[in-house]
Amino acid sequence: MIRLSIPLRQALARLSLPLMIAAAFGVMLLGKADALLAERLRSHLADALSPIYAALAEPMSAVRAAVEEVQALAQLREENAALREENDRLRRWHSAALALESENEMLRRQLNFLPEAAPAFVTARVVADGGGTYARAVLLATGPQHAIRKGQVALDDRGFVGRVTEVGSRSARVLLATDMNSRIPVTLESSRARALMVGSNAARPRLSQWPEGVMPVDGERVVTSAEAGAFPAGLPVGVVRLSDHGAPEVELFARLDRLDAVRLFDYGLRGILPPEAVARPEPRQGRR
Repeated sequence: MIRLSIPLRQALARLSLPLMIAAAFGVMLLGKADALLAERLRSHLADALSPIYAALAEPMSAVRAAVEEVQALAQLREENAALREENDRLRRWHSAALALESENEMLRRQLNFLPEAAPAFVTARVVADGGGTYARAVLLATGPQHAIRKGQVALDDRGFVGRVTEVGSRSARVLLATDMNSRIPVTLESSRARALMVGSNAARPRLSQWPEGVMPVDGERVVTSAEAGAFPAGLPVGVVRLSDHGAPEVELFARLDRLDAVRLFDYGLRGILPPEAVARPEPRQGRR
């Protein structure tokens, strides 16, 4: 082993940086002077180092795959824990539902309860939005021999949509719950208080006319009321949401901006008939 003196090592340490800088400038000048030679050198260097890169890449890929597998297992463990918790909650709800079903069946037998007949309904496709007398309405395409009449209730797969206001030979128009002409009697499920849902031509109708001493609570479910004989009780409408100013509004369950088809239910109710359906007195005949 060759031992170097301390002054020589210090001299070599001082010269290493200038030598590296000079070598770098030499390589740059060589690349400028002979581009083909520099390219061949790079190609040879890449060919020499590619097996080393490939050998190093395989362990890195294996480590990366192992890390991803561990992360996937941890995620699956969290999902399994969440699913177990959800299954336990569903089992509790199932048990509660069975108990309530048994209790309701017993009460029906004691009260000699007669269940209401299921209402008849037809399904119609939405073909146009707006137009006509109202700002928020949809036009439905119907067959030539349909059984649609004014006043029927329109629902989608989520909840209340509106009410039929115009009927033609092959079409019908539904006034949506968001139209400013819409007035829907509703019930707040938690407090059982009656209120009126009034359309405002916006996405959320507002609530009004609730009893004194009762305030709609954010998140409270809203269903239809049987007041005035216009709608059946208990149809799902939406939930209460407080506006930026604290005014109670209703976030509808129905997706009125994505209506494709609606079901028109005939509950046999005749409340709040349109003006043209109200009988008018005959004009008096003059004396002869």
